[in-house]
Amino acid sequence: MGEKDIIEKTLESYNDVFADIVNGLLFQREQVIAEDELEDRLPRSHYKTDGRLREMERDVLKQWKKEKLHIAFLGFENQTVPDADMPLRVIGYDGREYRAQLNEQKSGDRYPVVTLVLYFGYEKRWNQARSLMERLKVSDRFRPYVNDYKINVFEIAYLSREQVELFKSDFRVVADYFVQKREKGDYIPEAQELKHVQETLQLLSVMTGDERFEEAYNEKNGKRRVKNMCEVLDRIEDRGLQRGRQEGLQRGRQEGLQEGENILALLMQKLLEAGRIEDVKKAAENKEYRHLLMKEFSILPE
Repeated sequence: MGEKDIIEKTLESYNDVFADIVNGLLFQREQVIAEDELEDRLPRSHYKTDGRLREMERDVLKQWKKEKLHIAFLGFENQTVPDADMPLRVIGYDGREYRAQLNEQKSGDRYPVVTLVLYFGYEKRWNQARSLMERLKVSDRFRPYVNDYKINVFEIAYLSREQVELFKSDFRVVADYFVQKREKGDYIPEAQELKHVQETLQLLSVMTGDERFEEAYNEKNGKRRVKNMCEVLDRIEDRGLQRGRQEGLQRGRQEGLQEGENILALLMQKLLEAGRIEDVKKAAENKEYRHLLMKEFSILPE
């Protein structure tokens, strides 16, 4: 698994953030799931195809227990672009968890598997299949016998302001960012203090492709770590100004060198046209004499 894949899952893997996302999206803030009721579940499973053992890995998976009793398995899948085959992927992930229950316990109670697809795109809505039947090409004769399987897609950038305010964890900052980018094309942060600062900024960097979020956290230079998005944007702006000043100085030096070369070339040309060969040699060696010659030929102002 690549570093990018690991980073995008880290924030959501914290129990406080995971429970907050589920409570906010499924139960409208009602605290149905407590963070201490969640246990990590191995997100990997294996299957055999073409005689080879292959690995299937989902983004985040947790087991919900209450008073030591199993209740459900809950998983997240992150998307930045719509995926037409998402129903097939989700049914594969969920099916593996149901199969694991058979392998772990031959009889007894079985528990539901619920997958939430978190779509972070803000330039266009999810416009692909939300169920297996929408993806399959099925003849009318077979349709009554094909079982459907819907997926739970949540378009984070298209949540209402009221829905964003349901979140209490660091995910509220993430949701607020994508909603504002969709609505205004810009982002004005709130002063909410972040608990998982690095992980929040890493998720934003991965999901937006903007590395400045993570760079703002990594930058030290005697400064304390940022604690909220206001400080993050201030640091990004400061870095932009510093970079602009450095680029301006560099550009000024380059332009100055070019102008100096042009003036010297013009002086040499005038001296050669006048047949003053000795002055050419002397001007090349003596800065003060060169300056006098430039004034003489009105190349520099008096």
